[in-house]
Amino acid sequence: MRLARSRARGVSPLAPVSPLSSLLALLMVAGVCVGISIPQAQADNPPRKILTGWIPYYRTYSSPGKQNGGLDSALANADLIKEVMPFWYALDSATKISDLYTPANPSNPMGDTLNKLRSAGFQIIPTITDSTASKDPKTGKTQTTVLSNLMADGPKRDLLVKTITDFVMANNFDGIDLDFENFAYVDGTSSWATTQIRFVAFMKALASSLHAQGKLLSLTTPPSFDPATGKKGYWVYSWPDLGSVIDRLRIMTYDYSTATPGPIGPITWVEQTLQYAVAVVPASKVFVGLPGYGRDWVTSVQGVCPSLPINYTATVKTTASAGTVVMRDAATLASTYGATPQYQAKYGETSFTYQKVYNGTTSDGQLTQCTASRVVWYQDPQGFALRANLISKYHLGGLTQWTLGMEDPAATESIRTVAKSIAPDVVVATLASDAKMTTYGGIAHLSGTFTLLDRRPVSGLPVRVEVKTATTEWTPLFSGTTNGAGVLSAPIIIGENTQTRMISDGTWERAEGRSSELALAASRKISWTSAPTSVKRGVSFQISGRVSPASSITQGFKVTLSNGTASTQQVPVDASGNFVIGITEKVPGISQYRVSAPADSKFLASSSDFVTVVVR
Repeated sequence: MRLARSRARGVSPLAPVSPLSSLLALLMVAGVCVGISIPQAQADNPPRKILTGWIPYYRTYSSPGKQNGGLDSALANADLIKEVMPFWYALDSATKISDLYTPANPSNPMGDTLNKLRSAGFQIIPTITDSTASKDPKTGKTQTTVLSNLMADGPKRDLLVKTITDFVMANNFDGIDLDFENFAYVDGTSSWATTQIRFVAFMKALASSLHAQGKLLSLTTPPSFDPATGKKGYWVYSWPDLGSVIDRLRIMTYDYSTATPGPIGPITWVEQTLQYAVAVVPASKVFVGLPGYGRDWVTSVQGVCPSLPINYTATVKTTASAGTVVMRDAATLASTYGATPQYQAKYGETSFTYQKVYNGTTSDGQLTQCTASRVVWYQDPQGFALRANLISKYHLGGLTQWTLGMEDPAATESIRTVAKSIAPDVVVATLASDAKMTTYGGIAHLSGTFTLLDRRPVSGLPVRVEVKTATTEWTPLFSGTTNGAGVLSAPIIIGENTQTRMISDGTWERAEGRSSELALAASRKISWTSAPTSVKRGVSFQISGRVSPASSITQGFKVTLSNGTASTQQVPVDASGNFVIGITEKVPGISQYRVSAPADSKFLASSSDFVTVVVR
């Protein structure tokens, strides 16, 4: 992220669903489609998870006595954060992705850190930066268009796609975030037209590969603007061509002022790039950047700055690069020098000026002193809240912070306040059935109720019913809409032991509604096909029956005959579900028989009705 990222490492640095065709079938969906009235977010709703952020390899863990590590920040704000981007990896070639984390954290194994993130429920989408460029040993100049040229070569491009996909799969990441800033800041604008074509081809291939594995593709870039405005920005990243391909667009809406004093990311500039972004990329994919840092420039110097014991002559001058101020330290810096930070509404940022005196000696040992006037710009809690409100204005995917751990805790709290005000209403879903146990082919009437936390029904809500059996994963069975009472009712045929649930998808206004899982148990159906009404004693006779479904009969499956008081024999069942039992009764009287089938993963134990035979 130019100075803030690459160089600031020194900061230490519902469509209809087909019914199941096998054991379960839809009989009826009862529901009335009516208009939905969406209330304002309720105060007791949890905040909308609008914050994402990078966790840098050089400050994953907090410094002793501080809470400035990216990991601590993420864990402390898990109610706001759905996904994190470990900033731990660099692309060296088409076949090599370097691990930057392990050398920087020898006492904290990566696996342990990832387990902490996963335990917090975060999606993990690590960032890969571009380290393909290197200095020419002869000229000392940084090589340009290295990655662009790699992408131009079909086999190498395919190899790069495979390398990244394999990397994601091997580490069980949820996706990958690409931060290829050399295109913007190293290669030069003359290369952009060519690189753009190559980059689009690469991104489409990578998206196809990752999506086939159920993984996400995120792209981090500097801002671009609508060409019609006369502004272009970093168009090499070709947002219009990639809007339908990528899953996240993280815009580095900071580093507006670098060489000269000024705001880090003025709000009008931020909105201009967002307006273009949502015009060419689905708004739900767009994330607006937040700087967790500020900058400190020298604006004037009086006197002669010392060379010893520290050489200030190179750093304390108006042409020197700005210093970096971590946001959480900005207020302390101002207080130390008696400065009063002022919020600049025009820019949506805060600034203050102060003077600092530098004492020492010249190179020849003479005492000397200089006084530097300095100005600091940064975004405080008010600035963060202003940008958080853009999420609601444009229905964006969220905020993306460089980096987690730099922020003033009050700034995160300002985001939380906004996130609660725009939180989707919590939908409470319950599921019931009139029969939790039935025989094969029996009917269970499901009833799902969807309400808000205050028990107001949510009518006209699209809901899908999903089922799972011992041999299938969760599968959509059918979809429908809730009636005026917030209820979706439907009877279904039960073919075997089945888990059911009802789900409503999340929208901007409402969170996902998900009922608890409801178990519906089934037993095999055992019916008699033939049996005599009377027999002579001592004469053998047969009774026969059928077990349904026949598809559940496996080799060696047997049923057990009992005479009402004790089990007498086991007999096999053929592949069609039929069985025949031979019996000889020696004592006259009335005999009753029934057959039982054992339980397994698909069915409960089951028994037939009694059949009565008179023995003469």
